[in-house]
Amino acid sequence: MKTIVITGASDGIGAEMARQLAVTHRAAVGLVLAARNEEALNAIAAHCREHGAQTLVVKTDVSIEPQCRALIAAAAEKFGHIDALINNAGMSAQALFEDVKAADLPWYENLMRINLWGSVWCTHAALPYLKLSRGSIVAVSSLAGLIGVPGRTAYCATKFAMTGFFEALRSEVKTAGVSVTTVYPGVVATNIRYRGFNAAGVAAGASGLKEDDAMSVEECARLILQGMERREREVVMTAKGKLGRWLKLLAPGKVEAMALAALKDEVKPH
Repeated sequence: MKTIVITGASDGIGAEMARQLAVTHRAAVGLVLAARNEEALNAIAAHCREHGAQTLVVKTDVSIEPQCRALIAAAAEKFGHIDALINNAGMSAQALFEDVKAADLPWYENLMRINLWGSVWCTHAALPYLKLSRGSIVAVSSLAGLIGVPGRTAYCATKFAMTGFFEALRSEVKTAGVSVTTVYPGVVATNIRYRGFNAAGVAAGASGLKEDDAMSVEECARLILQGMERREREVVMTAKGKLGRWLKLLAPGKVEAMALAALKDEVKPH
C-alpha cells in the first residue's frame, strides 16, 4: 500500500487529488490529509474511505514548523512508511507593490512562510522516509513561479523561491532514487485568489485575474497526479504557459505584455 501525504487537502486541488487517488487506488493507498480546516478534512477523508482508501487527518498550519514535522511523524507512525509528499498548501496574493503600506509589509513574510517554508519543512521531515521508499516529492508552484506577473510581487517571490529550491533538491536526491516534480498550474477554478491577501494583508474577496479560460480543478489534479506517477521533472499545464516560458528568453517584453493583459482592468498599475 502506498502512503501519500497531501497538504492543503481540505478543498480545491488538494481535496480533488485525494478523491482521485482514492478512486484509482482504493485499498492500495493510505492518504494523509493535512490543512487548517479539520472539519473539511474529515469530510474529504470520509469520501475517500467510501472508496476503500485508508486515511489519516492531521490538522496542520504549514506556516508553523513544528506542525509540519508533527504531520510527517504522524504519517510515519500510522502507516510505517511514506511513498509520496505532495506540497500543495498555499495562499495567493494580489496587490500592486506601491499600494502596500510599510506597516503592512509583514504579510509578505507570512506568505513566504506558507508557500515556501511550509514546503521546505514538510520535505525536510519527510526526506528520510522518501529515501527509504525511493519515493516522490511534488511541489505545486504556479506559472507565477516562472513568469513575473504584475500585481503579484509577493506571490511570484514565493513561487520563484519554490522553483529554485526544488530544482536544486532534485539534483541532490536523484542518486537516492527520489523524484521531484514541480508543477506549474495557470489559472484554476478555485477560490484561492478570493481568499488571498490584498494590499492590507486581508482576504481580497475577489480575483484580480481574468478567469474565462480557467482550468477545472479536476483536470489540474489529474495532471499533477499523472506527473507524479510518471516521475516527471516538471508539469507546465497550459499551452500559453509553455509558450510564455520560452518566449521569455527571446522576447521578454512580449511576455510582460501578456502578463499585464491577464489582469482585470481595475487592478492594473496606475
